[in-house]
Amino acid sequence: MADSKVAMIVGGGSGMGAASARKLAENGYTVAVMSSSGKGEALGNELGGLGFTGSNLSNDDLKRFADLTLERFGRIDVLVNSAGHGPKGPLLEISDEDWHKGFDVYFMNVARAVRIVAPQMIAQKSGSIVNISTAWVDEPSDMFPTSAVARSGLTAYTKLFANQYAAQNVRINNVLPGWIDSLPEKDERRASVPMQRYGTAEEIAEAVLFLASEKSSYITGQNIRVDGGLMRSV
Repeated sequence: MADSKVAMIVGGGSGMGAASARKLAENGYTVAVMSSSGKGEALGNELGGLGFTGSNLSNDDLKRFADLTLERFGRIDVLVNSAGHGPKGPLLEISDEDWHKGFDVYFMNVARAVRIVAPQMIAQKSGSIVNISTAWVDEPSDMFPTSAVARSGLTAYTKLFANQYAAQNVRINNVLPGWIDSLPEKDERRASVPMQRYGTAEEIAEAVLFLASEKSSYITGQNIRVDGGLMRSV
């Protein structure tokens, strides 16, 4: 495994993050997996890599995770950022505290991890950062207000990072999932998708793998929709 590329998956305990960790491991990456639940630690160990329990809301936890990964494997080639769930509710009833919490969950999770890991990638002159965002970033939905607002900010951040570090061969892209089977299925949601089905966490993981790999070596600063045609905007 010494020669394989190293992928850090933050928020990899379940759902799309865990599917991405498995997919990367299946394709020859050494994986380091972190989640707050303990499931990421178990998965990282199961996949023959590194497992770590910590929160992506904590700079200290992320720093310890990155330091352990570097100590064990000597490099970081890929960073995958997955997120938990932030506050929801009617727009005018969302408190300051819940707006801050939404930004913590949906934007700062990326800003924190990238601030810690990107300098290593810049020093290596190579790296790929993949953020699992949301299909609704272009068409904000009142179902997910804090996600819509914070992840629009993530799109701007992604462009700024891409512009600054593309010359160092460090790339960053966002995967935009629609209705995915890691959520409970509802008939009206399924009916709203042109493909008439939910996507699978596995299909998101395939997009993550593509953006992590050299097959996407000329792609940076992009939002890639994986939503079965759900979003109508051009």
